[in-house]
Formats: sequence, C-alpha cells, structure tokens
Amino acid sequence: MSIERKFQVAAYVLFIAVIFAAPVFGDEFWLNRISKYLVYGMLGVAIALTWGYAGILNLGQGLFFGLGAYMLAMSLKLSSLTSLQQGSDKPVPDFMLWNAEPGAPTELCCINKGSFLWLPFQSQSVGLVLGIVLPVVIAGALGMLVFRKRISGVFVSIITLALVLLVRLVVVDAQPVTNGFNGLTDLGWLTIGGIEFDPYSRATYYLCATCLSLTLIGARLIVETRAGMILQAIRDDHVRARYLGFDVSLYQVFFFVISAGIAGVAGMLYVVVAEFASPTFMDLSFSVTMVVWAAVGGRSSLLGACIGAILINMIEAEVSETEALVEAWKAIIGLIFVLVVLFMPRGLGGVAHDVLRQFIRRLKPGAASSSLQQQSEAL
Repeated sequence: MSIERKFQVAAYVLFIAVIFAAPVFGDEFWLNRISKYLVYGMLGVAIALTWGYAGILNLGQGLFFGLGAYMLAMSLKLSSLTSLQQGSDKPVPDFMLWNAEPGAPTELCCINKGSFLWLPFQSQSVGLVLGIVLPVVIAGALGMLVFRKRISGVFVSIITLALVLLVRLVVVDAQPVTNGFNGLTDLGWLTIGGIEFDPYSRATYYLCATCLSLTLIGARLIVETRAGMILQAIRDDHVRARYLGFDVSLYQVFFFVISAGIAGVAGMLYVVVAEFASPTFMDLSFSVTMVVWAAVGGRSSLLGACIGAILINMIEAEVSETEALVEAWKAIIGLIFVLVVLFMPRGLGGVAHDVLRQFIRRLKPGAASSSLQQQSEAL
C-alpha cells in the first residue's frame, strides 16, 4: 500500500471516528442538529459521485431526496396520534378531513379521490422500501432516456432541473393527498425491530452516522472498481471511451441510479430527524445548494464533498443565528463559495490532496537515505 493510500484510509477512519465520538460532547438538541448535517453529508457524497466522477451535473438531486422523504413521511404520518384520532378504525391523516369531499366517509380508501394511494403506507416497511425503490426507478428511467440518447453537458442539468420543478408543482397542487405547501407534519417515530428512533436520541444520531459511514465506504469502494475507473475515463473523454467499446450510457445510468438511491436514503433520514417533509425539498435553490457544498468540499473527493456539506451548514447555522449577521448570512455563504471557486477551484479536497503530495515528496528523500544507510550498515 502506497504512502498516499495509507493517508487516504487514515482520513476516512479519522472522520468516521470523529462522528461516532461526537455524542460525548453535546446535548440532545446539539445531536439533533449534527444529525441533520450528517444527512447533508450524504447528499454531498451523492453529488460528488455524479458530478465529480461521472461528469454529470445533476441540478435535480432534490427530486430524489424529496421522494425518499415523502415515502417515509407518509408512513410516519399514519402512525402519528393525529392520524389515529379521527373517528376511524384505521388511521387517516388529519389534513384529509380538512380537504374531504362533502359526505365522504372517514376512511383512507375513499375520503377523497386520491387517498387510496396512502393505503400501502400503513406499514412503515413499505415507506422504507419505497423511499429507496422509487428514487432508483425514476433515476433509472430518466437515465435510460437521457444517456441512451447521448444527451450530455448542460442539457442534462436542464432536464433534471425541469423534472424536479415539475414534480414539485404536482406535490403542491395535490393538496388533498399531499397537504400541498404545508407538507407532512406531526409525524410518528420510526420503529425498527422494536427500537423507537426519537429525533433527539443517540440512537437516531448513530443511525445517521452509520448510514453516512456506509455511504462513504461503499461509494469509495465502487469508484475504485473497474467500473469506477471506466466511468472516470468516460468523464474525461466519452467519445474515446465509446470508441474503445465501452457501453458509456450503461455506466452513466448505473452511477446516476446509485446517487439517486443515496439521496433517497438521505431524505428518509432527514424526515426521521426533522419530523416533517416539505415540497421545499424539491425547490431549485436546495438542489443548487447541494452543488455548492460539493464545490466547496471538492467535487472530485467523496470525503471532501461530505465534509464541505457539513462545514457549510455549520457555518450557515452559526452565522444566521448571530444577531449582527442575521440579515447578511446568505451573502456571507455566497462570498465563501465565490472565494473557493476563485482560489480553490478543486475545493478543500483538492487543497488537502496537494498538501499531502508535497508532504510525501519531502518524506521520500529522507526515507530513501535512511534505507541506504541501513543497507550500508548491514554490509
């Protein structure tokens, strides 16, 4: 194993150790906030995977995050007290009563025209499965349509942008089924194997930390496979890769789907931590913000993009809560992004990589002279 490789492994191990040790230093409120940052870190990894390694700038990642969030939120809504106290033997969301058709029975099957779509979500397992499956299926279908047609560059960004805005409009307009602008609130707690994940508990924090760690390790292992190497070759020159006989679109779809799956899991975790799902998840600004996180952290570094997402959100929270800066915090975050793009185009990850290389170069001559001295002493 090379020295550079050892340092990379050490960086991953150190980061994972830090996030698992964090609960020792904070209270419940602080843990809940950090849990959200870890979820954003997963989104940073998802963006780095498609943008940094595949060369696909997806401006609609909020779509997959929002779909994952809504799938689990629907199940948690039906397990909440507000849904169990509506005069029916089976749970019915409270907002459906407010939007019920005159004379409609208080039953999930027929309280309004679209309420039957909620029937499968009476089981939390359905919400968990669909939170991954639905983003993956939509990403696969979109990827096949786009990449098989050899659409690339800014056109992919425009298509993903248009799709997320379209789905957001549908969610907002379907008021009787989705609660429109208000989103889904008053949710129950996620329960797995008899364990209830209170949003402010250590169990929930460790759930987020474990998912982020597995995402980082899994994504790293994938990009280091033969498929990952081919994907980077496609990013650099897709024409040459196609000429060499590689199925370019297949590799692009595969990694696009993996990124969507990560975003879907992140959306579900966010619902567990924040206890709501909102159409704002599918706002253009949120999807663009994810790209900013990856750019600051380093789009070609999975760990860098993850740390960038966490740092930007920590800075944003601190600045926005400072009385003197409450009106200017957005400008400050924008200024940080501009400075990074101008002076650190490869982000924090790129800077760290350059520093590491310089350190190794200085280390090697010393290591070489030490080796020669040992050989001469042996002779």
